[in-house]
Amino acid sequence: MSRCADDQGEVEFGSVSPTFPVHPLRLYFPDVPDLPLPAGHRFPAGKYRMLRDLVAGDAVLGRARLIASPAASVAELELAHAPDYVAAILTGAASPDIMRRIGLPWSPTLVARSRATVGGAVAAARAALADGLSGQLAGGTHHAHRDFGSGYCVFNDLAVAALAMLAERRVRRIAIVDLDVHQGDGNAAILGGRPDVFVLSLHGERNFPFRKVASTLDIALADGTDDDRYLRALGEGLAAVARFEPELILYLSGADPLATDTLGRLALTFDGLIARDRLVLELARRERIPISIAVGGGYADPISDSVTAYANTFRVAIGVFARPLTAAGAT
Repeated sequence: MSRCADDQGEVEFGSVSPTFPVHPLRLYFPDVPDLPLPAGHRFPAGKYRMLRDLVAGDAVLGRARLIASPAASVAELELAHAPDYVAAILTGAASPDIMRRIGLPWSPTLVARSRATVGGAVAAARAALADGLSGQLAGGTHHAHRDFGSGYCVFNDLAVAALAMLAERRVRRIAIVDLDVHQGDGNAAILGGRPDVFVLSLHGERNFPFRKVASTLDIALADGTDDDRYLRALGEGLAAVARFEPELILYLSGADPLATDTLGRLALTFDGLIARDRLVLELARRERIPISIAVGGGYADPISDSVTAYANTFRVAIGVFARPLTAAGAT
């Protein structure tokens, strides 16, 4: 299995189409400590710090500009979430039932990280519209609904980012390409029915959440799905996204389809995930659609596998967007 997305060494951005300058690539990160969790907790809180360290030292990714994510404002959070729920989380007044459903204990660090994750998604979306490509070293909190959190997700970063870009009239149509192995029920619940948002979810059929909410297009995969079957299904989904003609793509890459993921139940290799990322990013590049990346999921054993998969997504992005476009738009 390959652990490197591209073998071309450092990538220069000088030849990129003026539509997508991507110079330098802006990547946002929550500049807060790891979550304080009780011993034995299942959530691998240190993986984001590991990713930041890897990006900073990588020959290709080290060329990116790492920017501390701004904290989302209350007004931004309330674009997607009920004011009472937002207030309860921010003040620590959330009931034990609310926190139990989220799966994480309340702490000031949880609040700071959750606000930074949403703020990073909004900032990355704006940066993508300016540069063609951006992202954050966190995110993908797609299980958070309007008035409750779930599955380690407090606030929904991509729903807020989508609604913010639409409210600011920066775009008229947005697509969320959600390739986390778990169905994005929060995305569907918050954004469902909007004609200006297309939500694609490619996920494990028998995996969490067990009560799913219909997305614009859901593609459910059987346990053990391998690279070839996954990529064929993704091709069908991306064709539907292209027909929607979005003006911005919010890409939740998700590391948890990886075979070594303890919560994934699929059987993708590193090469399969690299091919997946390339399909999504080449669509954006070819159609000149700005794209912002969030990295979600990721519970591999060892957890370094998840971190490698996260980093590979950004390596693929740099490689795809560094190639010049022809007059016809093909790379």
